Amino acid sequence: MQKCENCNSQFGWEKVFKSFWWAYRPIECDNCGNTHKITILGRLTGAAISVVPMMLFFNYLSPFDSSSLTISTGLIIGIVGLLVAPYVIQYKRTY
Repeated sequence: MQKCENCNSQFGWEKVFKSFWWAYRPIECDNCGNTHKITILGRLTGAAISVVPMMLFFNYLSPFDSSSLTISTGLIIGIVGLLVAPYVIQYKRTY
């Protein structure tokens, strides 16, 4: 999980998830007040971890004959990716 570059306090999962979900809002450290913005690599990583596995499943890995089962499983894979994304997204302190 991402930490503040100034005071090394850890950002909460919920704070990072909300920032990622709502158009990459900057995160403000609760301890020291420094602002951190998501990096370009962090944006790409977040998108890749939430969308790419779902698309790979839809296009190449689906073992199901049922469209509804394929879509349901793909959506579950996408949701799991969204829930894991806050652990790998990178932020950088703004000066």
